[in-house]
Amino acid sequence: MMNAGFLVVNKPPGYSSHQVVAKARRILGERRIGHTGTLDPMATGVLVLAIGKATKLISYLDEEKKLYRARLVLGLSTDTQDLTGRELSSQPETRVSQDRLTAALALFTGEMEQTPPMYSAVKVNGEPLYKLARAGKEINRAKRKITIYRLEADEPLLPVYGFKEGPDLLIECSRGTYIRTLCHDLGAHLGVGGCMGDLVRLASGPFCLDEAITLDELAEIVDAGRLSAHLVSPTAALSHLPMVRLNEANTERVRHGGRLFLQDLTEMPSPEACRAQGLVQAVNTDGSLLAILKYHKGSTAFWQPVRVFT
Repeated sequence: MMNAGFLVVNKPPGYSSHQVVAKARRILGERRIGHTGTLDPMATGVLVLAIGKATKLISYLDEEKKLYRARLVLGLSTDTQDLTGRELSSQPETRVSQDRLTAALALFTGEMEQTPPMYSAVKVNGEPLYKLARAGKEINRAKRKITIYRLEADEPLLPVYGFKEGPDLLIECSRGTYIRTLCHDLGAHLGVGGCMGDLVRLASGPFCLDEAITLDELAEIVDAGRLSAHLVSPTAALSHLPMVRLNEANTERVRHGGRLFLQDLTEMPSPEACRAQGLVQAVNTDGSLLAILKYHKGSTAFWQPVRVFT
């Protein structure tokens, strides 16, 4: 397959991210496919796949911010911090007022520390936590700094929420945030316990659910020969990086790892392209991506390839 780019898949419930990749490989007949960020099996929504040579570019994407819609379930806590887990505690007498919930959402907005759940892929001494959890073990986990940029109800709040009730929440957060743990911690703060119900990832960086396709749709698209129309090009996926345009004379030098100097360019680069140690896209005359370059400032400034996209 000659296509290379990024594909936004609407992950179905019950599939692990690895299973989605495996199915996409079968549909596309392409081994070089990887996902850019894990999504829990029970969750649905945006899972970004890198196709073909685009797998070389995953580490250069800007997916720091994520957007989710999750249902908060009050009065119930589980070992997985969602509804798939074993019940640890329940409070049938739960009553949480609108005012208390609004105050809790405000309190959990901003920078904070979060302890990864035991049922997660985080590794401790090379062992994924979920394997230890399945063996009935629980160990101390280091807290991680996260940021909740936005935490609000996605619907009008009820005056009071009872047992196993709770609103849908919109959560914009930093990469590495566990929404299950956020729901668990909200319930603990409210004194009734809590866990996560449904979870949908609405966006991962610039990739949005509106542009996502299902695996069934992917198969139909491939059969119809329309895959390229649904791929996000490397230059579009890396639009957060400034761009320098190559000409025929300097393309081969960059292709073979050679330096690019200011005098080599036929048009003046933007100030953003000349930030010390900053990364830029080097684009061919046809507009396609050739390389990722790093700018080195000094008496003789230059851009050095750090990844050649060939």
